Amino acid sequence: MKIVIDTNSLLSLVRYYLPFDNENHLLDFFQSKIANGNIVIIDKVYQQCQYQAKGLILEKLEFLTEKNFLKESKQPFKTSDLLIPNPKKFFHLLDNNFVNSIVKKQKKITDAEFEVEKERFLEDADMKLVIASLNFIQKGEDVLLITEETSSSNDNKLFNKIPLICYDLEIATKTLPELISMFNDDIKFSIVK
Repeated sequence: MKIVIDTNSLLSLVRYYLPFDNENHLLDFFQSKIANGNIVIIDKVYQQCQYQAKGLILEKLEFLTEKNFLKESKQPFKTSDLLIPNPKKFFHLLDNNFVNSIVKKQKKITDAEFEVEKERFLEDADMKLVIASLNFIQKGEDVLLITEETSSSNDNKLFNKIPLICYDLEIATKTLPELISMFNDDIKFSIVK
């Protein structure tokens, strides 16, 4: 199984979970899953990790700054050369299902402006997570996209959030707590107050 994880999930991991992981069981679990390629960090997420919350993610997951670790684990996963599987279906969904038509009408976005926004959206980390997931699925992998986003309220953005997009594309999503719960037997929790 390939687990593709977003920046906010990694930030939640280091802010809310690792401070209670006194014996580094959770940290070791994530390091081993990233090392063996089960958890995938794409290049766009890695870039965000470098500056989001003043680099806290890379500070706490310091193995992600080690060149040998990154080379051996083939991380971050390069997305610039990925092609979109079934582009006709994908772009139909992008133009019709992924767009928040209410926001598009309220902002009176022209066709030319929409094309520019669409290109920008396709280069965003969220869409690169989705495209990477689609590529793994095309290769026969079971994929799980981990995101802290919810499907409700898109903060007045032109395009929907990851869970809604993944629903249309039949990509399974879970939150970080749901992921940790899935591997509860593999992680020996020792939480000390």
